[in-house]
Amino acid sequence: MNPEPITLVSDLAFPEGPRWHDGWLYFSDMHNHKMWRVREDGPKEVVAEFPHMSSGLGWLPDGRMLVVSMTDRALLREDGGVFTKVADLSDVAEFHCNDMVVDSRGRAYIGNFGFDLDGGGTPKATGIIFVDTEFRVSRIAEDVWFPNGHVISPDGRTLILAETFGHRLTAFDIADEGSLSNRRVFAGLDGDVYPDGICLDAEGAVWVACATSECIIRVREGGEVAAMIALPGRRSYACMLGGEDRKTLFICTSTDSRPEKTRELQSGRIEILRVDVPGAGLP
Repeated sequence: MNPEPITLVSDLAFPEGPRWHDGWLYFSDMHNHKMWRVREDGPKEVVAEFPHMSSGLGWLPDGRMLVVSMTDRALLREDGGVFTKVADLSDVAEFHCNDMVVDSRGRAYIGNFGFDLDGGGTPKATGIIFVDTEFRVSRIAEDVWFPNGHVISPDGRTLILAETFGHRLTAFDIADEGSLSNRRVFAGLDGDVYPDGICLDAEGAVWVACATSECIIRVREGGEVAAMIALPGRRSYACMLGGEDRKTLFICTSTDSRPEKTRELQSGRIEILRVDVPGAGLP
């Protein structure tokens, strides 16, 4: 593993929701209302611009993209380069919607803040939103504290979720119809660690972006921290294992997370690091 990451893309406001797909890393520059994609060797381009902040990304089995539109609490689908709302999430989300994972059948699991984070609200529990293949919306798990990054195991049977204000990674069994059960703690984290975006590797360990710490960590089931990468002067907010061999760790970093500051600073980056264990599962 390389000792420290190098910068692939700079001059972003707040990169989030990275996804490796068909030779590109797609990501949302959330506070600039843009979606980008970039090759591992550097070429990049804007894919779309949105009227609202966007976050989680995914793809349907037919190749069309899904995007979470945060502040209007909607799920968008791409058709021929045009994004239209296919699901209204406002009745099941107390506040902004955020990260998402889409399973192999095209069903989406989506988180939401649960409270006004940027406005100084008091943290409170919320639920996981489920959107089925007919774009019917429901809540399928409750009492989760800022459900954030999601991953699905290679066999499609386990969902692992980052509970940012719960300071833990939580696992669920996924039933054939998509429901969640057998909730358990995958990894309890130190109280100073606020897990944000996550990605899964082939050994079953999870890379965890740390929203309030100048690092990113790799955590095994049970909570052992197997690796820590220092990020002096900046914090990690999301990550993805991609590249041709899925051994390139893409890290979304920024010096701040507040929209009024990130738009001014434009300090967001996509940083990359070669690791020993390839990515696995979804996204």
